[in-house]
Amino acid sequence: MRDMLFSLIYKYNLKPNRDLGQNFLIVPDIIERNVERAELSEKDVVLEIGPGLGVLTDALSERAGKVYAIEKDTRLVEILRNEYEWPNVELIQGDALRVEWPPFNKMISNLPYQISSPVTFKLLKQEFERAVLIYQLEFAQRMVAEPGDKNYSRLSLMIRAKANAELVERIGKRAFWPIPKVDSAVVLLEPKPLSERIELNENLVRALFQHRRSTVSSALKKSVHMLGLGREEAKALRVFLNSVPLAGKRVFQLSPEDVFEIQLYLSKRGIL
Repeated sequence: MRDMLFSLIYKYNLKPNRDLGQNFLIVPDIIERNVERAELSEKDVVLEIGPGLGVLTDALSERAGKVYAIEKDTRLVEILRNEYEWPNVELIQGDALRVEWPPFNKMISNLPYQISSPVTFKLLKQEFERAVLIYQLEFAQRMVAEPGDKNYSRLSLMIRAKANAELVERIGKRAFWPIPKVDSAVVLLEPKPLSERIELNENLVRALFQHRRSTVSSALKKSVHMLGLGREEAKALRVFLNSVPLAGKRVFQLSPEDVFEIQLYLSKRGIL
């Protein structure tokens, strides 16, 4: 696989676009493990973001019934169309954050680091069964952090509200070409049952985690402008600040259930 990848690089005189976060995975064992983790069958429709030079795409095409691969770089799209004949792969040329995602039930990707966050939040709004994704290690650690951990963030909370996340493998930087500056990790994501998912107000979550080490009341006071409130609602919130549930708790200690309790309190008073 490594030899094939470099032969394509030399053939097309390809220089990776660092602005697009192009670091190609060159270790076949990691690709094979991720395909196995996805538990693919011919019934599955897979979405891949950033197929690069098609190494993972090729493995996915052998196991899944259908693969959609979204690639922003027109150079790579041309190479993929020239080099492969996949009867069950549909290449979509475009920005994964802008194009409409086709229906799928599984996502397997080596994500460009700079779009990890928006892609993950977009994924959480989809109906899917399983995702096996490679992230920057620090980002992956935030994804699986628990309330009170030093890495616990808005990302951690939003994921816990909708899905179960597990960091299943750390990957050294030399598993990629060109070699990135940081290590990576594989995260397995599975949506929680509908009955267990918590729908949170994103403005409220942003406002709270803008000051994650502050208390709830202090964070809301500092970030009231982020809640999208009118003048009267903002005035009312200031009156209720000290009586908000968990007002004295630090934001980075809040669970999704805690935030939902705060959300319900503010909603019943016409503030959200």
